[in-house]
Amino acid sequence: MPMPLNVGDKIKLKKQHPCGGYEWEILRVGADFRIKCTTCDRQVWLPRREVERRIKEVISTKVND
Repeated sequence: MPMPLNVGDKIKLKKQHPCGGYEWEILRVGADFRIKCTTCDRQVWLPRREVERRIKEVISTKVND
C-alpha cells in the first residue's frame, strides 16, 4: 500500500543532496514524483517506489482546507 503523501508535503531523505540539503518538497504525486530540494531549489523526477524507499521522515504535511 502506498504511503499517504501529498503535494506540498516536506520530507527528509536518508541521503544528502550534493548541495548539502536533506529536506525536499513534493511538487507532484502519482506513479512518478517530482520533488524539489529546499536548499538549492533543484527539481528531480523519481518513481514512487524510489521516493518511498528513500524517505527517512515526513517533516510536515500540507493541510487541505
